[in-house]
Amino acid sequence: MKYDLGSGEYKNWIVSENDFDSLYLGKCESIMCLGNGYLGLRSATEEKYVGETRDMLIAGTFNKFDDEVTELPNAADLTEITIFINGDRFSLLQGNVRDYSRSLNLKNGELTRSFIWTNKDFGDIKFEFKRFVSLNDLHLIGQRVSITPIEKNLDIKIQSGINGQVSNTGAQHFSEGEKRVYDAKYIQYTQKTTESNIDFVLNTVNSFEINSETVKPNSLIVMDRRKVYYNYEMSIEKSSTLVIEKISNVFTSRDKECEGLSYEELKELSLKRIKEESVRGYETLQSESAKAWEEKIWSKCSITINSQNDYEQLAIRFAQYHLVVMTPGHDNRMNIGAKGLSGEGYKGHTFWDTEIFMLPYFIYTDPKVAKSLLEYRYLTLAGARKKAKENGYEGSQFPWESAWLEDGEVTPIWGSADVITGKAEKIWTGFIEIHVTSDVVYGTWHYYNATNDQEFMDTCGYEIIFDCATFWQSRLEWNEEKQIFEITGVIGPDEYKEHVDNNAFTNYTAKWNLDLAMNYYNELKENRRDLFDKLNEKLNLDENFTKWASKVDKVYLPKPNEDNIIPQDDTYLTKEIIDLTKYKNQTNIGSFFKDYNMHQANEIQVSKQADIMVLFLLLEGLFSEEVKKANWEYYEPKTLHDSSLSLSTHCTLANDLGHSELSYELFRKACDIDLGPNMKTSDAGIHSASLGGVWQCIVNGFGGVRMIDGNLRINPCLPKTWNKLELPLHWHGDLLNISITSEELNIVNTTNNNEEIRFIHKGNECKLTNSITIKLA
Repeated sequence: MKYDLGSGEYKNWIVSENDFDSLYLGKCESIMCLGNGYLGLRSATEEKYVGETRDMLIAGTFNKFDDEVTELPNAADLTEITIFINGDRFSLLQGNVRDYSRSLNLKNGELTRSFIWTNKDFGDIKFEFKRFVSLNDLHLIGQRVSITPIEKNLDIKIQSGINGQVSNTGAQHFSEGEKRVYDAKYIQYTQKTTESNIDFVLNTVNSFEINSETVKPNSLIVMDRRKVYYNYEMSIEKSSTLVIEKISNVFTSRDKECEGLSYEELKELSLKRIKEESVRGYETLQSESAKAWEEKIWSKCSITINSQNDYEQLAIRFAQYHLVVMTPGHDNRMNIGAKGLSGEGYKGHTFWDTEIFMLPYFIYTDPKVAKSLLEYRYLTLAGARKKAKENGYEGSQFPWESAWLEDGEVTPIWGSADVITGKAEKIWTGFIEIHVTSDVVYGTWHYYNATNDQEFMDTCGYEIIFDCATFWQSRLEWNEEKQIFEITGVIGPDEYKEHVDNNAFTNYTAKWNLDLAMNYYNELKENRRDLFDKLNEKLNLDENFTKWASKVDKVYLPKPNEDNIIPQDDTYLTKEIIDLTKYKNQTNIGSFFKDYNMHQANEIQVSKQADIMVLFLLLEGLFSEEVKKANWEYYEPKTLHDSSLSLSTHCTLANDLGHSELSYELFRKACDIDLGPNMKTSDAGIHSASLGGVWQCIVNGFGGVRMIDGNLRINPCLPKTWNKLELPLHWHGDLLNISITSEELNIVNTTNNNEEIRFIHKGNECKLTNSITIKLA
């Protein structure tokens, strides 16, 4: 991988691969994936290879295969282009390749691949492939292929069309619909999901030029099972350039813009659009998409890092790029998958990752999208109530993994093999990792405090907070001997500890949810009587308030011991301590499980990821500096960071505690999760939450920008290698531009919707009207 190939306006914008290796296809397929939040297109090459994964995933189109859990289905492949040269199939596994480069331009969302391929029979041939998914038109995909024979005349055959012979790792989610060619040119293919009954309509058209002159090759249409394509044949003289443009689109019956359309009308609309788009050509369509990237994204949310290492500027742009292409901000019925739309990992399901690791990015850079993501949670309340009721509880219990609005829990039950027993291990997270309910509440509260969006709270937020508090009071278990309410038999954020009692993160955030609900109950009852009466009728607030109040002060909260260590759960501190050095220094995550199974991990003081450390970030005001420091020093050596969620939390806390060099080291490791040299980490897709975490390292960590107890706090502490950090920040309806150096903090209010913005710096309240400069050194 190469990250320094960009120059001029594209410096620190280009992610590149400079060697082709068929054993490591997944890396670039994932990290160079294209998308726009509606569709995600994994960047498999046009020609096919063993071991590749050709995915096109459309947000929110979940389907259930057989008795497996719901997942995003892999739609028919629009990008395959098979090339034959003098009768032989082109492949990079044959012949010799030089000057190979495949690059993703983060600035304009275009993928390019170029090389010179040499075969003893054909001589040198120059190839260039370009591709984009439009940010201007959510349904549109463009491809452009150039072939230039340098030494000999060639006969070329191109096979290009739509291939429905794809699956989700073997699971077939579609019934085949119609195959049709219009005007001897436009190919249309339809398919319907087998269980959720969503119609997909895909269209594609190919056009050809030689030396900028339009040509019409000999062509033959071929229809096969789940496949329709053209064979195009033509000859090219040496030094001439053949250009193939392939313009495609996809529509589904689930698209909001297509609501109410019949199947036939959906086909007509999509065909009309492909006809209009194809006339305009690749360059025009790609230019419009590039313009959308600049106007909608980079001109509004760019972060600038003036550093001694250019990689860090690239890393935040990479993170922001993927946060855009993975997030269905166009539709509040959808949310972000743990792998975005870049692969089949985690089946497209939504986790706590959204509220804790990705939502903050949107809260402070694009509040409209943040609101949409939270509206999704509101729309899934029926599923959350269903899960609570099935488990014997009241209120709303959010699923650990979420898909369809009304699904409830969709976590798979069985996972990978136990290295000791050889049996498949049961996945307990869907049953007992219940902290996701308070995580959703935290995201709701975080958004409201940062935006002052009262309309959202009135229509969605209060109901989420109240109903989740009702779940927690029903989940509490009375311990008669200790005269306390406990929460037993759970998994906390550290998933290497299963079936534990009184996980500190879970207990603290559950009590926090109850306190928050009680505060809002009193506030609404006193000041918003109409809204209170409406919610009271729907949620039975008066009765539930009595239950909350009777239990909240008796919730057991693990306290610091004589060494200031908060027990992660009732038994963590009593478990065996072993030397974790080789696992802390691992090249590939999960190396611990080459030597131990989950049962053994449960009996050792080893953590998969941050647990109490996340609690310190979310509810910072509850804990003293001494307690944070003691727990950091105790738990960090025992944390393997086997989850991509972990490094950003530890980076931010390390910076808070003055461990600046370690903080920077953890930040760089977070950047490397997808971008780094390990060629196998991203095979199943990019790590969505980790990319949100990279933003958190920079903004919450080094920038020191945090929401604490509803207030804005800015305490920056830049790495020694950074000269300047500039970032945009939305707060209470205003857009602030924040500039930080080692000497000063400068903030400009670019919108001035508020008379003043108040924030805390080093314990002191500051007031921002138009601009403010604070000396740091």
